[in-house]
Amino acid sequence: MAARNYGQHSGVVHALELVGERWALLIVRDLLVGPRRYTDLKAGLPRIPTNILSSRLKELQEGGVIRRAPLLRSIVYELTAVGRELEPIILALGRWGLQSMGEAADDDIISAESLTVDLRAAFHPDAAGSLPATSYLVHIDDVTLALDVDGSTLSIAPRSDLPAVDLEFSTGPEIYRILSGALSPEEAIDDGIVRIIAGNPPLLDRFTSTFTHAQQAVAF
Repeated sequence: MAARNYGQHSGVVHALELVGERWALLIVRDLLVGPRRYTDLKAGLPRIPTNILSSRLKELQEGGVIRRAPLLRSIVYELTAVGRELEPIILALGRWGLQSMGEAADDDIISAESLTVDLRAAFHPDAAGSLPATSYLVHIDDVTLALDVDGSTLSIAPRSDLPAVDLEFSTGPEIYRILSGALSPEEAIDDGIVRIIAGNPPLLDRFTSTFTHAQQAVAF
């Protein structure tokens, strides 16, 4: 359990005592993508001091949020059933945060885990359900993700050997301007913010219909 005690008998207080310490929810966020080794977590959160990472992992284990599990010849951390109940909360926080994100700092990074969860947060299953199944290959700085949207179902995975996708494009941190609705697909392409690598450029409109928080793009 975290050392901080708020002195109140409350469900919100108890939740904060479990996951309210700095970095704790980001560890949970990354584990929502899948089990991770200690070194994976450290790589995805490069600014976290090693002693703080160790402390947070211990606290989250003691709180029943995560557990250690063997995987091949190593040990990984994974969410428990209790920990996975935080998924809709973290996705809701992501949606809320996407509305007011500013520009990225020069030394800010985008990790595969952070981008995966942000795309899941921005995903609109109701909008996607009325669109044809579409596959995307998205390059954001050093991160490449394969996105498959089939009806209201979204699958995201790191790039692997895939058949031809419907749309492949690259961009940078400006992806968040698209996800927030601040930048239209046409503007992104015209300004060189998005580079279409393969596929039909108008499908970027479908991407924004599916993922833009404002849901203002036109579906095709």
